[in-house]
Amino acid sequence: MGKYIGPKNKIARRFGVNLGLKSNATKVARRLNQKPGVQGAKYRRSNLSAFGKQLNEKQKAKYVYGLREKQFRKYVTEAERLQGDSGVNLQQLLEMRMDNVVYRMGFAITRAQARQMVNHGLFQFNGKEMTITSHIVRIGDEVAVKDTNAKKKIFDGLDERLSAAEIPSWVSVDPSLKKGKVVSKPAEIDFEKVFDVKLIIEYYATR
Repeated sequence: MGKYIGPKNKIARRFGVNLGLKSNATKVARRLNQKPGVQGAKYRRSNLSAFGKQLNEKQKAKYVYGLREKQFRKYVTEAERLQGDSGVNLQQLLEMRMDNVVYRMGFAITRAQARQMVNHGLFQFNGKEMTITSHIVRIGDEVAVKDTNAKKKIFDGLDERLSAAEIPSWVSVDPSLKKGKVVSKPAEIDFEKVFDVKLIIEYYATR
């Protein structure tokens, strides 16, 4: 999958589920049941084959985390290599990417914004600048807004946003210091139920 630069609402409408690609969930929900395109309003979602369902779940996950096929396959391969449930391993690897951690801590409104912010060097990772969005964060690692960037417009109202945000249990955030810490690995209850990870593992098991 190459980089998609079109309307993100079309992606959600294609799959019939909000993938978190836009900040306004209400706006996305308005046409979520309507397929994109001229004939979208008349289109009825057909029953997919087993392969079609697996492919759809894989594509959804790639869009959610903004990954291309080669990157995504590497995560699947690593998840299968690790001990334990491959599906849980895969979601933990995806969740503990640097860009996703920034998003989960509430510093960014979407994962796409988080990727851009990390790329531009707006954060420190354990006290040093980090610009690698795919870096896997581990338990005990800290992520903080760089002091020199704290007054940038993009961080206006961040204290209030962080205080009101629903932060997952595997990270902790100090709004006043604009700093967060990974306190554990994400558990199954922390995963967003947007795609079926078991079908993704099945897809790659036969290829």
